[in-house]
Amino acid sequence: MRLVAVSSIQESAVLAENVLNSNGQVLLRAGVSLTAPIVNRLQSLGISYIYIEDSRTDDIFIRPPLTEGTRREAIAVMSDAFTQVKNDLLMGSRKFNFYKMEKQFSSVVRDIISQIRDHKEAIDLLTHLYAHDDYIFTHSLNVTVYTLALSMKLKNLTPKQTEEIGLGAMLHDIGKMMIPASVLKKAAKLTNEEFDLVKKHTEFGFELLRREHGFPLTAAHCALQHHERLNGSGYPRGLKGDDIHLFGKMIGIADVYDAVTSNRVYRKAMLPHEGMEILYTGSGTEFDTAFIEMFRKAIVMYPTGLTVWLNDGRKGIVFGQNEHVSDRPIILILEEEGENLTVPYKVNMADETTAFITETDTTLSGK
Repeated sequence: MRLVAVSSIQESAVLAENVLNSNGQVLLRAGVSLTAPIVNRLQSLGISYIYIEDSRTDDIFIRPPLTEGTRREAIAVMSDAFTQVKNDLLMGSRKFNFYKMEKQFSSVVRDIISQIRDHKEAIDLLTHLYAHDDYIFTHSLNVTVYTLALSMKLKNLTPKQTEEIGLGAMLHDIGKMMIPASVLKKAAKLTNEEFDLVKKHTEFGFELLRREHGFPLTAAHCALQHHERLNGSGYPRGLKGDDIHLFGKMIGIADVYDAVTSNRVYRKAMLPHEGMEILYTGSGTEFDTAFIEMFRKAIVMYPTGLTVWLNDGRKGIVFGQNEHVSDRPIILILEEEGENLTVPYKVNMADETTAFITETDTTLSGK
């Protein structure tokens, strides 16, 4: 299978992986021939990239970091809690009380931690394709997975702290329930007043969570501080350096990365290595450099199925991943010196240290 941009799909291409909604239900099954109406439907669902069949890569397989059951349960728990907040607001009440859900949140977080530990490979959330039925829930789950993957690179976090940062990540955006949907989903540029209102979600979330005694206070600080930046350019308090909680720094990295690698109403999704470039741009000024380096090792930089070019001109497709060296995948070489190979072969970039990726491709050109 190959990973391609939906915007570049040619008719007759065949879908290789199911497209799912955020609850894991199948919206479009593998094996479907991609007609123009189907491609338009994919774009309307917010899908930027899909996997298509390619006879040269039939032996490429992908394994998601979470089971569908865990994903569905996580989305359901967040949906219940976030919806309760929104309903209470509509009823004119600000006395939120979802302490009974603490056990459900903790159970889901423990399941996610266990599955990430068992996964062994770097985390690739492109491995299954999800339509964003509700961006906040999908984003919150992705940020949780990325944050926990990063936390496992830290040697000094206790199991209790790992669970706490998982809870904080799942709830980091709950304050957005107090922002009108018309503002959150606005496709046009926000006005200054609207942007100021959106920024309030950090304080709204903090005030809500700090009163919930079933959740650790650190979860409230995750909601408050995930937009703070090392140089003081963040919000809501313009905190600098060590004044920002460890968890806030970590979730801030995962939050930005998932935001730029997800399709939004106002911007197309970036590929993982492009998202990492955004983080590196702020390395040492906005984001902790050591955390960025650990994050780079925790996630897949070049998704399985992606077409790439190496520095010596060879062209191939990412065949698999190497643990701890996500920027050195295994490549199935398909072309050398501009000629298609009759017998493709694999290059493990972890072993072939002089090879590096110079370009990627998500189009069908040259197939």
